[in-house]
Amino acid sequence: MRNNMKDVIIVSGGNIQRDFALDFLQKNKKENACLIAADKGVEFFVGTDWVPDIAVGDFDSLSSAGEKYLNTLKETEIVRLKPEKDDSDTQSAVNFAIDRGAKNITIFGATGNRIDHLIANFGLLVLGRERGADITLIDQWNYMKLIESGAVLKKKTQFGKYVSFFSLEGDMPGLTLVGFKYPLNHYHLRFSDSGLTVSNEIEAEEAVVSFDGKTLLMLMTRD
Repeated sequence: MRNNMKDVIIVSGGNIQRDFALDFLQKNKKENACLIAADKGVEFFVGTDWVPDIAVGDFDSLSSAGEKYLNTLKETEIVRLKPEKDDSDTQSAVNFAIDRGAKNITIFGATGNRIDHLIANFGLLVLGRERGADITLIDQWNYMKLIESGAVLKKKTQFGKYVSFFSLEGDMPGLTLVGFKYPLNHYHLRFSDSGLTVSNEIEAEEAVVSFDGKTLLMLMTRD
């Protein structure tokens, strides 16, 4: 049983492009990172060389194949939740990981056809910040996280071609973008004109984002 896990990858039950996720795990999983399957995320591991260290959920949405696989996991810590709960299975997995000491959490399967679930998962980014953990949502097209003022983005390590910014705090005064194709200088960003900060591009080797607020939602995307 893992009692302390700084780096965590959570596989949730949303849409996952299997080849992308497997490639990401192969290239980016740190040696001591903990793999957590959140409920239906268990099914991602079926037929792969990866095994979750922990599975969290009520597991009421598993297919018969998923249930069979779950029952074969002998070394995996199984955390069964009651179906009647206030949190989503993904949020329960996030809270569980943070309770165990997680500081860096990457979540697969947080996006899909349901916009309500996606918006709820944006809330997980805020939850992580409030609890001292840095959370990233990722799929084959998008890389989403909160950044603080003064964040430096490096062109050589960016995810995809485009970078967009949105405020989760209402109006965002003082937004300054340096090193971008479309720079800004102390712009007062309102949600009603957030189209201004969609699909920007990093031009310099390093770009800097600063603003007069706590955090900004950053999305790096590719077509």
